[in-house]
Amino acid sequence: MYFFYNITVIIAGFFLKIVALFNKKISLFLKGRKSVFTTLSKNFTPTDKIIWFHCASLGEFEQGRPIIEKIKSQIPNPKSVFYNHKILVTFFSPSGYEIRKDYALADVVCYLPLDTKQNAKKFLNFVHPEIAIFVKYEFWPNLLRELKRKKIKTILVSGIFRKEQSFFQWYGSWMKKSLHTFDHFFVQNEFSKNLLKKIGFTNTTLGGDTRFDRVYEVTKQNIDLDFAAQFTKNKTTLIAGSTWQKDEELLVNYINNSTTEQQQFIIAPHNIHQHNIEKLKQSISKKVILYSEIKGAKLEQYQVLIIDTIGLLTQIYKYADIAYVGGGFGSGIHNILEPATFGIPILIGPNYQKFNEATELVDLKACSVIHNPSELKTILNLFFNTISERESKGQIASDYILKNTGATQMIISYINEHIPKK
Repeated sequence: MYFFYNITVIIAGFFLKIVALFNKKISLFLKGRKSVFTTLSKNFTPTDKIIWFHCASLGEFEQGRPIIEKIKSQIPNPKSVFYNHKILVTFFSPSGYEIRKDYALADVVCYLPLDTKQNAKKFLNFVHPEIAIFVKYEFWPNLLRELKRKKIKTILVSGIFRKEQSFFQWYGSWMKKSLHTFDHFFVQNEFSKNLLKKIGFTNTTLGGDTRFDRVYEVTKQNIDLDFAAQFTKNKTTLIAGSTWQKDEELLVNYINNSTTEQQQFIIAPHNIHQHNIEKLKQSISKKVILYSEIKGAKLEQYQVLIIDTIGLLTQIYKYADIAYVGGGFGSGIHNILEPATFGIPILIGPNYQKFNEATELVDLKACSVIHNPSELKTILNLFFNTISERESKGQIASDYILKNTGATQMIISYINEHIPKK
């Protein structure tokens, strides 16, 4: 099977070049990888001490980010085991790399090369990490074999395993061998820990999800967004984050039928392309303004604010009384923890089962699932009109976040103990 895997990777690499002619994302995927080894050679020397984080995409990066930040804060300290280390972050997906390629806390951000034997050897010869940290998943057999051959300390953080994965099937013994590279698994749930135990891996810790630490830290920041404070002042505000078309259709229907000016709405669409933003704006019958238009505007005169930029959503949730998290009418919801940490009730669409935190918040009744305009109207009317209902649901959400913090420190303690001392 390992032989066929290597043949498949080579064939896939060939066909990707053809697909790239017609697909922008695949084109980015290939173009970005052309300069990987040049980038590494320019930025790393053979004597550098490197900590390598690999993230499949943006979501995994956000899980690795609290660990990166903690390590980075200790690098200048001569007494720290991380003193004078460099940080490398790799991505597999263009959607992660393109957004975080300029991440300031990493010395190098680049793509992970395709998983051929030659690439794996060449990559690790350039990088020679003291520790490799894989976030959540992505198990590349050639790379993991080379890490094991070089005896490089390797861990998985915020890991999640599913019984459908090849490791747990009769035909997956060759992939199971890849897992022996990992010195330790920090998994998010008991189910993952038990799956690993069934196939002989006991080097596991139920460590939780580092994203809880990340969102909790946001609440400690001095968030001061004047435009948001002005727009939401003395009014009950719904903030809808990472919305898709179906989400927006439901929300616009509710907004257009709103009968009170005491309700404010902030919408931060997932797609901020000009055409989509303009279409959304034109569909709203209330007074609406874009974030790009707010300079000099009297925001109290508007009822709807559309955020047509990225990077603000996490902090804007501070100003919400109610949150709607988009994606639940598509492949799955976006980050539900970001509003939960601010202690506000949350609404989502029906496709949330793949996300453990969403399932738990729904079970705790801090999060409401809506399927149609009627349900949205009923739940929003309740929240807009009942302070006690908002506060009770919001308290459950913030308590849930606080209860699940601590994963980052657990991982940092492990790395402190096991990183090579030189």
